[in-house]
Amino acid sequence: MRLGIDIMGGDFAPEQTTLGAIAAQKELSTDVRLVLIGNTDLFLPILAREGVSADLFEIVHTTEVIGMGEHPTKALTQKPNSSITVGFSLLKEGKIDAFASAGNTGAMFVGSILIVKPIKGILRPAITSKVPRPDGSNGIVLDVGANADVKPEVLAQFGVLGSIYMKYVFNNSNPKVGLLNIGEEEEKGNLVAQATYKLMQEDASINFIGNVEGRDFFNDKVDVLVCDGFTGNIVLKAAESFYSLIKERGVDDEFFEMFNYENFGGTPILGISSAVVVGHGISNAKAIKNMILLTKEVTEANLSEKIRQAFN
Repeated sequence: MRLGIDIMGGDFAPEQTTLGAIAAQKELSTDVRLVLIGNTDLFLPILAREGVSADLFEIVHTTEVIGMGEHPTKALTQKPNSSITVGFSLLKEGKIDAFASAGNTGAMFVGSILIVKPIKGILRPAITSKVPRPDGSNGIVLDVGANADVKPEVLAQFGVLGSIYMKYVFNNSNPKVGLLNIGEEEEKGNLVAQATYKLMQEDASINFIGNVEGRDFFNDKVDVLVCDGFTGNIVLKAAESFYSLIKERGVDDEFFEMFNYENFGGTPILGISSAVVVGHGISNAKAIKNMILLTKEVTEANLSEKIRQAFN
């Protein structure tokens, strides 16, 4: 297995990305090879400083970087030798089995669509996030930012994508799927939510339990929370803010520590032809390490193929 890592991606690259790759390499088996993609003039000295041989990795030299604030489509076109563009090219050519980056999320999403391509039948790929629960388990929510405005058919597909992710990565054989709404009754919500409810209710491939409210977000009533990316991103950022407040007030709690983004590192883009994982832009070495370990799990689960089978 060969995992491509964007060493130039993130606010603290290449220092933290390189340190994260070193930490991950120590935990991976010998049949997993990390392919470090980035400017070797910048990250090879870090390996040398840490006393780590570059021979432990495969190295791909690039000279350009897509900044966090750049326009995704323009940047991918205008910077063909950027670490993100090269990473996607290697993935498309089959030279790596997966690609992970904490860089420009928009560029990662657009690159997934334009270069790697969505699986046939997928209307819109989605980005998901873990939802910690008090018993130590996790649910997921999707979408969390890639699709701000969606039609009912897209939301219904999110339920299928999330269900497959829970089955094969979280080993939940029959995940409960719920539609995030302002009430539990079938007729609640706007016209999109009402139409989505009917579509999900008729889909025998998922365990749809109906509408769920915001108060059910962190309990075990539901395993897969479906919503548009606008709503999902706001909820996700609110949870991150709450975690920050807890830490600032000196509260040390095992459950709330599960909200620390460092512990899960990233999230896969669901619905594309290969494994692509996106990390948080402010990722430190620990978060990068966990992003890489998640990439391995997603690749081992052969998630893209499972989704392809479901939709074909």
